[in-house]
Amino acid sequence: MTSAENVDRILVVKPADMGDLLFVTPALRALRQTFPQARIDLLAPPSSAPLLQGCPYLDEVITFDKYTFDRPLAFLWPGHWRPMVRLALDLRRRRYDALLIPRHLTTRLGALKYAVLAWATGAPLRAGLDNGRGWFLTHRVPDGGFGAFHEVEYDLQVAACLSAHTDDVRLWLPTDEEAEAWAERAVTRWPRPIVVMHPGSGDYSTARRWPPDRFAALADAWAARHGGTVVLVDASPEVTAAVRQAAHSPVVDLGGQTTLWQMIALIRRCDLFIGNDSGPLHVAAAANVPTVGIYGPSNHLAWGPWGQRTAIVKRDLPCMPCFYRGHRLGTPQGCPPRPCLTELPVEQVLAVAEGLWKSAQEEKAWTK
Repeated sequence: MTSAENVDRILVVKPADMGDLLFVTPALRALRQTFPQARIDLLAPPSSAPLLQGCPYLDEVITFDKYTFDRPLAFLWPGHWRPMVRLALDLRRRRYDALLIPRHLTTRLGALKYAVLAWATGAPLRAGLDNGRGWFLTHRVPDGGFGAFHEVEYDLQVAACLSAHTDDVRLWLPTDEEAEAWAERAVTRWPRPIVVMHPGSGDYSTARRWPPDRFAALADAWAARHGGTVVLVDASPEVTAAVRQAAHSPVVDLGGQTTLWQMIALIRRCDLFIGNDSGPLHVAAAANVPTVGIYGPSNHLAWGPWGQRTAIVKRDLPCMPCFYRGHRLGTPQGCPPRPCLTELPVEQVLAVAEGLWKSAQEEKAWTK
C-alpha cells in the first residue's frame, strides 16, 4: 500500500461508454476524499468524456480515441501512431505518481495496450485488475471475472490500492442549468405519472435491445392501467420511431431530439424509468428514480443498475449471460433467436415496473 503523503498526481484510465464511466465516479470520490490536494486526471474516449467534465473529483478529463486501436491491424498504419505518440509524450510530461486501470484485461492485445500506456506514463505505482495478464501492475486486485463483483465494486477495489475509501458509493451525475430549465418546462405540460422508456442501447451490442413491439405493448398496458405520459428517449430517432409506430396509445417521442444534458434532466424528473442495459438506464439509477432494467445477453451481476430504487427483469436461461461471462468477452451480438429477450413477456416487465413504482409512491407518502 501507499500513503497520501507520497501521491500527488494520479491518472485514472477508463476508456468506457456512458454507463461504465458513471460507475467509476464512486472510486473517483474515494480518491478525492483521500487525496484532497492531489491532481486527479481521467483518461476517457471523446464520445463519453463530456459526461464527467466538471466532475468535482477531477482536475482534468483527457481524451483519447482508444477505439482506433481496438483492431490489431490498426497498429500497422503509421498515421494511427501519431496521436498515440502525442498522448504518450503528454502523459510522461505530467509525471504521475500513480496510475489506476479499473478495467478487465480481457484479451492479450488489450493487456498489451494497457502495458504500453503504463510504460508511457512512467508512474511508479500502477494498480488494476489482474486475471493473470497484469504483469505490468505493481498493485493487483484479483479479477474473479465479470459479475464476481459489480463493476462499481471492482473500481472501488482498485482505488483501495491507494488506501482510498469512501462511505458514499452513489454515482455522480452532471447538472446543466439550461437543460434543467428545459426539462422543467417539458414535464409541466405532461400528465403524471411520467414514464421514460429507453428502447435502445449502444451500437457495440444492439442484441441487448428488447424488441420495439414489446416496448409498444408495455406503453399501451401502462397507459390503460395508470394513464399519465410515456416518453421515449434515444440518440437515434429510428429506434424510438419503431416503438411509436407500433404503439396504439399516444407516446411522446423525443428520439434524437434531446442533448445528453436534457436527457439527464428529463430522467431526473420522471416517476419511473424502463430501459435496456444502456447508459440512460444507469443515469436513471444514479438519479434515484425508480429504475427497471431489462437484461438479456449482458451480465446483470456486473452491469446491473447501481442504486436503491432499482429492479432487473430477465429470464432464467442456462446460456445467460452470453456477453461478458467469466473472463471472456463472449458473444456481444448474442445468438440469432435471442430467446432471453424475444421471449421475455410484457406482463413480467409490467409487473416489476408497477411494483417498483408503487413502492416509491408509498415511500413518498410515508415521508410527507
